[in-house]
Amino acid sequence: MENKNIMGYKPIFPLLISMALPPMISMLIQSLYNIVDSIFVAKIGEEAITAISLIYPLQNLSLAISCGIGIAMNAFIARYLGSQDTQKASHIATQGLVMSFLHSLLFVIIGLFLIGPFINLFTNNTTVAQYSIEYGTIVITLTFGSFIHIAIEKIFQATGNMLIPMIMQIVGAVVNVILDPIFIFGYFGLPSLGVSGAAIATIIGQFTACIISILFFKKYNHHIHISFKKFHFDAHVFKNLYSIAIPSGVMMCLPSILVSVLNAILSTISQTSVAFFGIYYKLQTFIFMPAAGIIQGMRPILSYNYGAKEKTRMDQTIKVALLCISSIFLCGTLYFFCFPHSLLSLFDANDTMLKMGMTGLRILSLSFILSSFGILMSGVFESLGLGKYSLIISLLRQFLIIIPLSLILLPNFGINSVWLTFPIAELIASLFAFYFYLKKYKCIMFQ
Repeated sequence: MENKNIMGYKPIFPLLISMALPPMISMLIQSLYNIVDSIFVAKIGEEAITAISLIYPLQNLSLAISCGIGIAMNAFIARYLGSQDTQKASHIATQGLVMSFLHSLLFVIIGLFLIGPFINLFTNNTTVAQYSIEYGTIVITLTFGSFIHIAIEKIFQATGNMLIPMIMQIVGAVVNVILDPIFIFGYFGLPSLGVSGAAIATIIGQFTACIISILFFKKYNHHIHISFKKFHFDAHVFKNLYSIAIPSGVMMCLPSILVSVLNAILSTISQTSVAFFGIYYKLQTFIFMPAAGIIQGMRPILSYNYGAKEKTRMDQTIKVALLCISSIFLCGTLYFFCFPHSLLSLFDANDTMLKMGMTGLRILSLSFILSSFGILMSGVFESLGLGKYSLIISLLRQFLIIIPLSLILLPNFGINSVWLTFPIAELIASLFAFYFYLKKYKCIMFQ
């Protein structure tokens, strides 16, 4: 076989599934441990779960920046591998790892000095504020292990190796789940640490994944060669990485901004609405993460074949990915719509939350299936280095429509109108994504 990389010759459907299945499994595990984490914290009380919900935007911000850099690394490394330039691919990887570490230092500052002022923006409840500060100081300050782990994960994925990133994710998640009850409730002679215990378990899980990723990279990486002996900052590479990382990072920051603003809006209604929205965001990751796994599997295939100028394979990849994502979201919509009580019961929901949440989950579930094409095209444009179009789609999905509509509708139509803004936003974003598909992607295909 002239092209020895499977991304260049293997049939698209089995290729995409083989590359998407490991990140799908790892992200499902990731979602599961996030939910399990919330289940354990919920047993402390509603104030504890509210506190964790308030910290979520900062956690997502760190994830957004680390994944934004990783996605940029992935796109350029895969593209250079497609054009058979391993030297440039290795150079990109080295610069990207340094970039990841430097950006992680920002969260040391945030975690040490800005947690308190941030939380005080959203609650006057002293218990909630104290829980938030306890949890947030730990998980935000010590996030640099996650930055390095994600960077190495994206390097592996760019080479077509999706199995090792899955192993790294699963081990980290399992460690977190095992340690959660031990540290939270004080088993095996350890003191009961409450929400601080949940934070410590999370950080240990992240650092475990980081250490494993470094060891695996040294042993199993055969494509990319990292060296810091004669390292110098390459402004051109940083600029190229930022061209994808910034739009991608902003896109992933949008949920943080959305949750923060909606928490502020919902807090004027009740603490229960804030707690429910936090629970929904944990639950919806269980639906969106498998779809994100498809996107992760798709990105290197598209980038590689873009570099190799195999446009027919690019088109086939998009069609197969859309079918897979739509199927996942349809299942999610049906499950949330049919079984909201069982989902909320996992979090010891009281009668007030059940009354609000059952209707809320049914309305919010409609947004899953409507988001299929918008999410797909965001991933496509990231893979091709057209980050601004991904950003526009994401702004429509998660900010420009939901926030203004919520402010307009809530005073007149009640809390359910806030949930209704989500499917409305997804529908409009998907229409714009289709327009960009016709005007931008098709232009690339015919060049």
